[in-house]
Amino acid sequence: MIKRHLLKELLEQLKHNPSVALLGARQTGKTTLAKKTVTSSRNNALYLDLESSRDFRKLEDAETFFENNKDKLVIIDEIQIMPGLFRTLRPVIDRNRKSGRFLLLGSASPSLVKGVSETLAGRIAYIELSPFSILETVPRHAKQENLWLRGGFPRSLLAKNNSVSMHWRKSFIKSYIQLELSQMFHVDLTPATIQNFWQMLAHYNGSIWNAHTFATSLGVTAPTVRRYLDYMEGAFLIRRLNPWYVNAKKRLVKSPKVFMRDSGILHALLNIDSLNELYGHPAVGNSWEGFVIEQIVQLLPEYIRPYYYRTHDGAESDLILVKGIKPVASIEIKLSNAPVISRGFFECIADLKTKQNYVITPNSDEYSAKNNVRVCSHLKFIKYYLPKVI
Repeated sequence: MIKRHLLKELLEQLKHNPSVALLGARQTGKTTLAKKTVTSSRNNALYLDLESSRDFRKLEDAETFFENNKDKLVIIDEIQIMPGLFRTLRPVIDRNRKSGRFLLLGSASPSLVKGVSETLAGRIAYIELSPFSILETVPRHAKQENLWLRGGFPRSLLAKNNSVSMHWRKSFIKSYIQLELSQMFHVDLTPATIQNFWQMLAHYNGSIWNAHTFATSLGVTAPTVRRYLDYMEGAFLIRRLNPWYVNAKKRLVKSPKVFMRDSGILHALLNIDSLNELYGHPAVGNSWEGFVIEQIVQLLPEYIRPYYYRTHDGAESDLILVKGIKPVASIEIKLSNAPVISRGFFECIADLKTKQNYVITPNSDEYSAKNNVRVCSHLKFIKYYLPKVI
């Protein structure tokens, strides 16, 4: 079994909070991690899966059920299926604020689930579980190229071959399109429109978001497209990378970039099922950029926020790491192991005055370039330089 880095944090949060929400896309391993938490902490625990009609019925009188099991850690899987539970949990927790009472597992952001109007502020800690990261899998369980090609969902990455992996991802996408997005957010979504929207997102992966372009192509309104994007983001399937535009002296691009969070899902949507096909595909550069950004962002603490930077005069950086209102690192992502550093990146460094600047490649040698720029491999940056930045 691959050890998840979040296990330690999850155990720590359960020691200090009455409830903890473990959130993330479906099939990332939330249930497995929750059960590992019970084993590691030796808690007396009770597990409920709201997709089971038997467990769902147990919570028809949730307040009484929780009172009868107040000395146990109650794990509730797929909490978004019963959004009214958030309202019930508030008085239950207030009557007994003992730490480690509830572990809530969810596949949707609570802020987007219809019916979640009660806040658990001060009563809950939120942790996001992403698919497998490079630190968890490379090199012991997978090669970097396989993680990039197949993505980090456990059943995709660990499949016995690329064909089995692709079949799982296609089924995963079909399930989301036909049923799960609507169920998660308790709204009606047209499967055909959602499927077309996913395909467009795949082809525009890493591009500047333009709602009107998507709306025109899909035959819907711009507000509808923005709502679809919100749902995709709320299901932890896409990432909006916002622009950094505090510097008002420059003419800056102010629309977000949009990335598919899991590179394997992206490649399934583009019908890329081998490394040879990937390296020959027009989307390979943006795919690598999104893969690296996602690996970095997964490891950032709350006080470091990710952005990109682009001016109309040509200054550009793929990723800016910002602490408060101060950019602390500029990062350019290159697919080549013999990268040519762009003039726009040097202009970005001059604009933002960042002292830690990196060009990240797949597997290049490490060396210093001008203007305090460090060229290094992706894994070297994640293991050695990112901890220095944060």
